[in-house]
Amino acid sequence: MKIIVKLDEMMAKRKIRLNELATLVNITEANLSILKNEKAKAIRFSTLEALCKALDCQPGDILEFDNKD
Repeated sequence: MKIIVKLDEMMAKRKIRLNELATLVNITEANLSILKNEKAKAIRFSTLEALCKALDCQPGDILEFDNKD
């Protein structure tokens, strides 16, 4: 079981680049890249909220639970 990060899909739908989103969310491009590439171990609710505001989406549009083993 794992959480799948679909940030790259949402960024493509919104036609926004990593550096632009990082500026809007006020985090480094490196940290956003770690999240986008599913290397992050955690995400703060404040970061998730900022991403949702910037991308005009819901948390479920960015995160997905995969219960397949």
